Amino acid sequence: MAAEARTDAPADLAAVPSLTLDQAQLGDAELLLSGVFAPLTGFMGAADVTAVVEHGTLADGTPWPVPVTLDVRHDAVPGDATRVVLADPEGTPLALLDIAERGEAPSRPGRGAGQAMVRLAGPVTGLREPEHGPFRRLMIGPAEARAALGDTPVLAYATRGPVHSRQIGQLRHMAGQLKARPLLLPLTAGPADVVTRPEALIRAVLAAAANLPSGTMVIPVPLAPRGPYAGVGPEREVTLRAMIAAAYGASHLMIDATAATLAGGAGAPIPVVPAGDWAYDRVAEVWRPLALIEAGTEQEDLSPGELGDLLDAGAEVPAWFTPPTVAAELRRARPPRARRGFVLFLTGLSGSGKSTIARDLADILAERGERRVSLLDGDLVRQLLSAGLTFSRADRDLNIARIGFVAAEVARHGGIAICAPIAPYAAARARVRRLVSEVGDFLLIHVATPLEVCEARDRKGLYAKARAGIIDHFTGISDPYEEPLDADLTIDTAAMTREQASQAVLKLLTSGGWLPAGPG
Repeated sequence: MAAEARTDAPADLAAVPSLTLDQAQLGDAELLLSGVFAPLTGFMGAADVTAVVEHGTLADGTPWPVPVTLDVRHDAVPGDATRVVLADPEGTPLALLDIAERGEAPSRPGRGAGQAMVRLAGPVTGLREPEHGPFRRLMIGPAEARAALGDTPVLAYATRGPVHSRQIGQLRHMAGQLKARPLLLPLTAGPADVVTRPEALIRAVLAAAANLPSGTMVIPVPLAPRGPYAGVGPEREVTLRAMIAAAYGASHLMIDATAATLAGGAGAPIPVVPAGDWAYDRVAEVWRPLALIEAGTEQEDLSPGELGDLLDAGAEVPAWFTPPTVAAELRRARPPRARRGFVLFLTGLSGSGKSTIARDLADILAERGERRVSLLDGDLVRQLLSAGLTFSRADRDLNIARIGFVAAEVARHGGIAICAPIAPYAAARARVRRLVSEVGDFLLIHVATPLEVCEARDRKGLYAKARAGIIDHFTGISDPYEEPLDADLTIDTAAMTREQASQAVLKLLTSGGWLPAGPG
């Protein structure tokens, strides 16, 4: 059963350490507290995780498809703590975790070096109801949802992306066959881009729901995806979605035809129904099962990449593919590149020329006057935004995180942020890319000037001090530089002038559609 929420945090919790959860962890905590994850009442321990991975059950034999765990940095919670308050990013306490077990968390891609993690397990008790997040009024609990849906059959469709005309046709058809009420469950937690971040996804799903039978419900669910690191195959995701749909009162779950090949639904509490192969009939101008369409008259669906290209270019999205109201929401979430905010992130050794290129680009774009530009140069950031930080790995990562946060806010509001830190570590750069990609575009420019050229320039005498041991943790000398493998452009200022380097970046921006071909 769900843990009951207390109305306020008692005084005896004042000395209990607090842990700030990320969006995926917040989603899991909310699903635990609301009863959606019943019979779970807390984060799993090692015995349950092992049983789930190996057998698809909890340690006591209860069917359960995926691990629900809480992995945190080793220094996030004191080692002797027996309880921890779980807080949202604003520091608001939401729940209390009684730590019944603490163990080493398995490695996971993207964590980077030096990030030892521990796994905390134990029951979770609610302290207050969640209050924040877009469309919170729609995020009702299972009991309220079941009461609203009543005793009629309910056909659920859980999705991490927008609902287009094909899915609308399939839902109308299947709901009619089952005499069921449609229930759309947008899954809003986990990695996102400009289209699938929570508010954009929910708006798009609500727009699609207007094209379904009256009485269609939309309930956002903060369910984070379970990646390969969870130790289970993707077919378990189908079973998990069926369990969640059943918790909200669904009698059936519709899945896309491709998902049917995952053998999903094993152990699901409700029937999992594949939607089947559908296509757009160009003659009848309607979506229908492929078997009912005369060969040669079917229209191929747009791939996500093709849809993205249309949105990037500001081109019209075909009405046969998605309703105009859904297309309008997609355009709002993903405007054309010429109007979308983005981040130019230049990385390279000290003396590589990245700051010079960044300043030149900022001046050129200011002269053109087409977009608002913010320059976040490494030295300036160190004086203001990151004053007091050292050059240890932890502080370097924090410096890049601060730059990334500010740059993402600039991009969120349609501006251009030009960043020029050394940013020697791939994991830190990747985190900034993920952060920015939720609100705009991220372009990584590797200023790959050789070390010997950078050292020969050494206008500030930094390399000489590093060689003499006066400066510790100096990138390229006593600290590593992890060359990017995902750069969008690589330039070498030893082989080109500063004007040529700036023009190479401008060519990337114009060819990609972020800037018009000529001056404004």
